[in-house]
Amino acid sequence: MVNRGKGLGLRLGIKTTGCSGLAYVLEFVDDLNEDDNVFDIENVKIIIDTKSLVYLDGIELDFVKEGLNEGFKFTNPNAKGECGCGESFNV
Repeated sequence: MVNRGKGLGLRLGIKTTGCSGLAYVLEFVDDLNEDDNVFDIENVKIIIDTKSLVYLDGIELDFVKEGLNEGFKFTNPNAKGECGCGESFNV
């Protein structure tokens, strides 16, 4: 967000897609919506809408580096299964 020069925080949400049905969405937030829940975690605001919160309650989000690859790792206690590529999940 520093490089971007603006933003309130990061939105963590879900969308219907992928081979398992649901996929995670991470995006910058400039304005809050009426149904947003804001969590302050280590001085970073994580914003989750009420609909997504049902599927994301208890999730752990970590940024990992494995060899040349790096990215976010989602550990979701609500997920019953994931697709083979790890891009989508089901509940």
